[in-house]
Amino acid sequence: MAQKKPENLSFEEAINELGQIVTDMEQGELSLEQSLKQFERGIGLANASAQKLDNAQQRVSMLMSNDLNAELTPMDDQE
Repeated sequence: MAQKKPENLSFEEAINELGQIVTDMEQGELSLEQSLKQFERGIGLANASAQKLDNAQQRVSMLMSNDLNAELTPMDDQE
């Protein structure tokens, strides 16, 4: 079965897979090529998870401000 793109996984699925990748890499039994592929996958999972967290934070902020019609914007632009 083909892997789902990181952005198509739930936050929990991405974190679980990322944890498994870390465990596999820490065991030191992967070839260099496998390690690089796992590292690349891990970066994608971490980035997708960070984006999901940013979106959740924005939703919470909107709910707390009672502005349910506010548009989502990247968190970096608000600093």
